[in-house]
Parts: sequence; structure tokens; C-alpha cells
Amino acid sequence: MDSLTYAVAAVVTDPNGRVLLCQQSQGHRLWGLPHGRIEHCEHPAHAAVRDIRTQTGLEIAVDELIGLYRLTGPADAAEPLPDLLVHAFRAHPVGGEPCVNAPAMICRLGWYAPNDVPTPHTATATAVLADLATGRRGVVTDVHRSVPAAGTAVPLPA
Repeated sequence: MDSLTYAVAAVVTDPNGRVLLCQQSQGHRLWGLPHGRIEHCEHPAHAAVRDIRTQTGLEIAVDELIGLYRLTGPADAAEPLPDLLVHAFRAHPVGGEPCVNAPAMICRLGWYAPNDVPTPHTATATAVLADLATGRRGVVTDVHRSVPAAGTAVPLPA
């Protein structure tokens, strides 16, 4: 049986409609949504609040579940990774100022206009942002983990 890790991610938007994105410190240094792992017996929404506070210093309120995204497939042939079941939420800030609090995980973060999202981004961020842009909710889908090429930004609804 393959191992499965439970995780969270959040599309955090500010009052101007900008999205908070983080760049990974290691590997391919992809841009993605603030994220983290769910601890044993922890509610996914609580994990999102905790992990985003830990990584970015930002206090958030979770608005809704966008969907469940199972990230699968090898990142590269040398070292297969476990599948991730990501609970993706839409959220908004309620306090604090974003800063890099977890430099081992993220090296940069910032607010980006929906039509100016930096690339390359993670497969999960691409899927979640695309679903949000089209108004999809309650998504349950597989996302293949691969090294994305630089591409166009995914627009979000205003």
C-alpha cells in the first residue's frame, strides 16, 4: 500500500484581490500556496490556520473548502514521494503582516495580482487556482506531480 500524507493549502486573498504565494527554498523553487501538514487528529481548517501563521506570520480566517486534491506521481525518477491529499481552502487575512518565518521551507512570499502570478508554480497551486477562477467548489481530483514549465498566470475571479 502506498503511503498517503494529509496536507492543507490556502488561497489567501487580501482586500485588493491579490493572492499570497510562497516560493520554495529548496528543489525547483516553485511558487505555491501557503501550505503544511495536518497533525494527527487535527481538523484540516485548524491546520491551515496554524501552518500559515507558522510559515508567514499571517493570521487567517478560513472561508470555505475549495476541494480535495490528491497529488500523485514521482517528482523525479530517483526518489518517489508519497501521495499527498491536500485540503485546499479559500481564506482571508485577519491580522499580522506576512513575512518569511520558515526559511527552510520558503525563501520569498508576496501578494500577487491574479493576472500576474509568478511561475513556475506547483501542480497543486495550478489546479486549485484554476478551479477557483472558474468558480468550482467541492472539487475532488487527482493532480499529477511533475516539474512544471514556466507558463502563463492563472487568472482568478475579481
